Amino acid sequence: MAASLAAVPAHADGTELEAVFDSTFGTETRKPQSFEARYETPFEQRIAMLADGSAGRIGVAAIDLSSGQEISILGDQRFPMASTSKIAVAAVFLEGVEQGRWSLTSEFPLMIPTASKKYSSAAAPVRAGNYMPAIDLIEIMITRSSNPATDALLKVVGGPKVVNDWARRNGIREFSLDRDIATLVRDDGEYDPATYIDRRDSATPRAMVDLLAGLYQGRFLTKASRDVLLGAMSRTVTGSRRIPAMIPGDAQVLHKTGSLNNTSSDVGIVKLPDGRAFAVAIYVTGQGSRGQREAKIAEIARALYDGYVDAPKRQYASAGYGGE
Repeated sequence: MAASLAAVPAHADGTELEAVFDSTFGTETRKPQSFEARYETPFEQRIAMLADGSAGRIGVAAIDLSSGQEISILGDQRFPMASTSKIAVAAVFLEGVEQGRWSLTSEFPLMIPTASKKYSSAAAPVRAGNYMPAIDLIEIMITRSSNPATDALLKVVGGPKVVNDWARRNGIREFSLDRDIATLVRDDGEYDPATYIDRRDSATPRAMVDLLAGLYQGRFLTKASRDVLLGAMSRTVTGSRRIPAMIPGDAQVLHKTGSLNNTSSDVGIVKLPDGRAFAVAIYVTGQGSRGQREAKIAEIARALYDGYVDAPKRQYASAGYGGE
């Protein structure tokens, strides 16, 4: 069930807005409170400080895929997936390839949106465009976030319900794809995600990290399919100012971005120089501008990187083997 602040007077000041938001959602939905008390380690406290949500909700989830060490800041709150959902669409299609339903060389038409007024229909009208091999559709939907390519494969697999069924079957619960991308983009702006939680086309950061971890660890797809999807994520050209922006060059980032009205996101796998990797999902609303949202994503991603790089040193020291 969605929740809104529509009843807040237009002249309400920040204090009034926060009070209504807190009474509607609870303070932990708006921002993590008293992080020194709620988060045990300096690492967790640092991420909580960076994910302060006073200028709009920020959700973060990450997990070290070797040790299982998790970080979660509003990780169980719903955020707009935007184009980060394209990872799941690609995964469902690749499962179909494994089952022999189609192949990576099968050709399908791009789904090109045609003009229509916002909210004028349940689904935005589209027309068939040029045909492309599936392997190329996956490449451009991930690396360049092509919406017509995504809707092409979404139509092939059977629509959002099939993607949701795949997610549930693989234990990913707080995930819901409800519209094709053409409709999502056409009707963007209906609500402000900084002050309204719309469960449609949304996921929790923790659910997205579960999806990423399962893909990377081989729980959902074969190695051949993972190589296709994770390979495309390693070549992503969107979001250079997000997760990759402050990550050192000897690490590797495999990621997928998302952007809609007043929200920016980036999710992916960061491979550390020592061979370990962590999965991360960062969803940012508000903050004033897209540039400020992107800067927040970059800063949080770097803090997570530093924390996970240093984790073995902390564990070694805590066991009584450290130096000064």
